[in-house]
Amino acid sequence: MVEIKRRQILIDGKPKLLIGGEIHYYRLHRSDWQDRIDKLKSTGANMVASYIPWLVHEQQQGHFDLSGQARPEYDVEGFIDLVAKNDMYFLARPGPFVMAEMKNEGIPHWVARVHPEIVPLGWDGNPALGGQIDYLAPAFLSESRHWYSAIIPVLAKRRQSQGGPVIGVQLDNEVGMLAWVGNHPELTDFVLEDFVKWLRLRYSEAALRTRYPLDLGTATARAALRSPSEAFAAEFRVDLGRFMRDRSGRYFRHLQAYAEEFGMGDTLFAVNIHGTSAGRALPYPIGISQLYESYPGWDRFFAGSDHYLSELGVGNVQDLYLINMLTDCVNGPDQPLTALEFSAGSGDFGGSYHVRIDPSSVDFHLRMSVAQNTRLVNFYLFCGSWNWKLNSPENDGNDRIGITGERHGTAAPIDPEGRPWIGFDRMSRGIGAMMAFADKLGATEEEHDDVEYGFIPDYFMTENHYPKSEKMKAVVKNLEEYRSATHWDTVVKALLFNGFRFTARDLQKHAPDPKKALVVGTAAYMDGALQQKLVDFARDGGRLLLFGEVPEFDLEARPCTTLADALGVKPGKVMKGWRPHYYLAVQPVGPLSGHPEYPPHFAQPLVLERGEVLMTIVDGERPCAAEIPLGAGKVVLFAGSYRTEVAFWQKVFDRLGLSAGLTNDYWDYGIFATTSRLPGTNERFLHIMNLDNVDKPVRFFEDGQPLFEGRQLHLRGKEAVMVPLMVKAGQAEIAWATCEVMEMLPDGLRFRLTQPEDVIVFAAAPGIAESTDYSVEPGPGSSVRVVSKKPACLNDNLVVRWA
Repeated sequence: MVEIKRRQILIDGKPKLLIGGEIHYYRLHRSDWQDRIDKLKSTGANMVASYIPWLVHEQQQGHFDLSGQARPEYDVEGFIDLVAKNDMYFLARPGPFVMAEMKNEGIPHWVARVHPEIVPLGWDGNPALGGQIDYLAPAFLSESRHWYSAIIPVLAKRRQSQGGPVIGVQLDNEVGMLAWVGNHPELTDFVLEDFVKWLRLRYSEAALRTRYPLDLGTATARAALRSPSEAFAAEFRVDLGRFMRDRSGRYFRHLQAYAEEFGMGDTLFAVNIHGTSAGRALPYPIGISQLYESYPGWDRFFAGSDHYLSELGVGNVQDLYLINMLTDCVNGPDQPLTALEFSAGSGDFGGSYHVRIDPSSVDFHLRMSVAQNTRLVNFYLFCGSWNWKLNSPENDGNDRIGITGERHGTAAPIDPEGRPWIGFDRMSRGIGAMMAFADKLGATEEEHDDVEYGFIPDYFMTENHYPKSEKMKAVVKNLEEYRSATHWDTVVKALLFNGFRFTARDLQKHAPDPKKALVVGTAAYMDGALQQKLVDFARDGGRLLLFGEVPEFDLEARPCTTLADALGVKPGKVMKGWRPHYYLAVQPVGPLSGHPEYPPHFAQPLVLERGEVLMTIVDGERPCAAEIPLGAGKVVLFAGSYRTEVAFWQKVFDRLGLSAGLTNDYWDYGIFATTSRLPGTNERFLHIMNLDNVDKPVRFFEDGQPLFEGRQLHLRGKEAVMVPLMVKAGQAEIAWATCEVMEMLPDGLRFRLTQPEDVIVFAAAPGIAESTDYSVEPGPGSSVRVVSKKPACLNDNLVVRWA
């Protein structure tokens, strides 16, 4: 039985850490299936995932091939059975949409030809480009049910509760992505009639007449909505975004019903969230926003993110941390954090040696995510493969099933010919370290400091905006400027580099935690109810850090100064840096004095009724940052940017009474560290990553007290390690170690060394056998200390055996 409870994935009642890889059976020679599974198993992984593309299995309407009649590679039944023979779990991804670099996004070509009405109209009545389809068009739902009627029984009789490997089914893939990427909302007559029904449930007739000066039930009104005038453009953007969230939720409910109808009544359903781009996660919350009503809190559902961040280093480490936190804060109380597509490999997607990602990146991605409570990781892709020819030519240039030419997945850890990427061993090492404690890491929880990041999903509800509307353009441009990079790259990064382990809070659905300080990025637009929620939080004693423009409007561009009025602030016109012959500069003052003048990317002059000025615009010495008392609490307001100077921001955090529990003494930062604990126990892990390619001597401290008895660690460049703290490992209990456990043996433990001289302190252990590789000596109290005689740089494998 597969269940989700307490943000864990339970299989037969036991928490599981699932690490797997995407193997596209339908793109591989059948004779290579076992080899690719063997290579995946060699990493320590315990799960296989694959899309199951409708396009290849029903190339001609009504003619299914699920057992390899047309070509042996399409035998999905045989592949899943082979996964079972290898004692691995299987995550099925049958679409209907799969994307997966497939032609027509994995939808059979005949579907739109037979049902042309399912191709949506968008702005100004223009048809969609590419494979976009109206998900709720009756004909598409009917054909989707038809597809599920064929594929779901294949999966149902192989589900885990029946002794098979199938632990879950991903319903569709990246729902809403095509509409976002193309700014092409579905605005057919059918959709707009549905929209009007939705409006009438939400608003009174009087309110509707005010919002939309149209006779909404007419063809004229539908044409007007496709080309919205400025009279209702701002209102339409908000309503359309919320309506599309509702529609996506209804679409998933249809797919769930079809899956259950055909036998998947006791399995898990996965929903995939899209949004990373160009090595950053800045637009990722758009995917969360689009699916905001599609899974949170739903029974047996979990959401998984797409992680495509290329290199992971000081420039974007905050992105991955936030991806995980933002996804987690929207989840329901039982829903686990997962990653359904987790980038792996060289990054050389064209196979032309234009890019080569450092092998540390896959390791870093995995370790940070597991430290943050991720329970399932699917490496996409694990192995490259081939795009075969379609059974019937489409005359589209090459008539292959995919868009990447003959070879597919050239950047994968295993290339189409079966050769490993240069980082394969590093990737395997990271998986092995996690799987050594899979039983514990399936249940550990990251420990946090008293600070949380305020998430505003509606700030990312910008996927649909009419390109000819100046009102829409103004709102969207402002939100895009201030909702992510502006504060992610300063305040959030400074939190991480100062050692803070923080959570996130969905501010639209939940009140802030009164015990924690709250960090919120602000734009000129903010919903009035949310402004009031922040005011109430501070007045009741909350500590609040605001960064960005001071809100002066609600999300529909109506004047709304609830927050500014409560703070006694009158914001001026925002000033931008780097204008011709003018050099904007800001100067920290008062409690922040001593830090240099800085040319900011923006600064907003403020007129203050009260409070202490923290930063001024040099030209005119006008305040742009201040600490302002509000009721029983306080607000630190930054309406101007400053560089990511870690010491500067710690002074800002000091104003809110914030101090990190886990710190280190390396002078130039670039080290990520966090801790996780097994609930109800003292078993903990310290997760460390050196983000730079230089060696670093460093000491770690917890609540001011040194870890490792004050021992200085030597972190090699691009190194990562998960060290145990009071962790039970086999027959032993490790008080602490400077190396990581890789395997529990019947007669001992195998470690990966990381230091010139590693130390392992056992709080309890059987007798330890003598060895030329290590010495054994008494430790503090009744503990036993093992000191390695092998420097890690020469040989990092150490086996400690029981006598």
